[in-house]
Amino acid sequence: MSELTLTILRLGLLVALWLFVFAIVGVLRGDLYGTRVTQRVRRGTEPSGPIPGASPARPAALKAGMLSGRRGSHPRKLVVTEGPLSGTSLPLRSQGTLIGRSPECALVLDDDYASGRHARIFEQEGRWLVEDLGSTNGTFVDNRRITAPTPLELGTTLRIGRTVVELAR
Repeated sequence: MSELTLTILRLGLLVALWLFVFAIVGVLRGDLYGTRVTQRVRRGTEPSGPIPGASPARPAALKAGMLSGRRGSHPRKLVVTEGPLSGTSLPLRSQGTLIGRSPECALVLDDDYASGRHARIFEQEGRWLVEDLGSTNGTFVDNRRITAPTPLELGTTLRIGRTVVELAR
């Protein structure tokens, strides 16, 4: 090989090495500083959060019997029954509802055990399914870890980290 060819190969290898270093720095920066997770404060509550050691109260919708196990009912919203956001509800969207720590999710969880994009609830052929999006700690339906899209019915519990949600009418 000529001297010029060796010099070009050396420079190419040096450029590839620096691109690799910059890629690693970018990934580390994303992991360290990542997306900003903002804590949402519900109306009518104090921003201090739940009382440590106390069991979270069930939302009024559950006490009134709003959730039932009837299969003929069509769920319209997602209700958080346990965890830091207990009592929160949001409407279900047929194109999908994302749950996780990322601000782009419809239900943003302030939970160390939830991933950025943890799970997705979506409608397919008239029934609601939940899909784990490759989370680290898993998604549990009725205390069973799911690995494939799993059907959800009214009253079925869905646990993501310390947060438990259910479908409601």
